[in-house]
Amino acid sequence: MISMDVTIKNNVGLHARPATFFIQKANSYKSSIWVEKEDRRVNAKSLLGVLSLGIVKGMSITLIADGVDENDALEGLSTLINTGFNE
Repeated sequence: MISMDVTIKNNVGLHARPATFFIQKANSYKSSIWVEKEDRRVNAKSLLGVLSLGIVKGMSITLIADGVDENDALEGLSTLINTGFNE
């Protein structure tokens, strides 16, 4: 199990369209992946879970992955976040 802290850079945070891109990317990996904000942890492959965190621009979150492709998963998801979801 590995984790990585990232800061949300896009204007709307993880809402609607960016959240959908994030979920699709998370689902492309075999590993179990979670998003943690403060004391809450949700499944990164669940749209409802991710949206329930209310993640906005400038907020720091922790990505956690556990599985055969955990390194690739965190690298791919952090790249998606760091590019601002190509907005």
